[in-house]
Amino acid sequence: FQYLKRYDQGYNLDTFCYEAHSVEGSPAECLQRFLLHCGITDPSWSELRNFTWFLNIQLRDCEASVFCNPDFVQDTLQGF
Repeated sequence: FQYLKRYDQGYNLDTFCYEAHSVEGSPAECLQRFLLHCGITDPSWSELRNFTWFLNIQLRDCEASVFCNPDFVQDTLQGF
């Protein structure tokens, strides 16, 4: 949710890193943002769960990758 929220607000996500147990927004805002980004017109709860699960794994792996660390790659992969 935090990544999608910042993406919609135009923030640079290259420097953002999720902090465990941090809470932002309301449950309704979170659900609305997931519905907006999941890519399915009328998703089931299962489809929303799969979307959030997949997105979470991808973002967690991205944060852990040295190739996505802006301090390591500096400006060589800008926007990648």
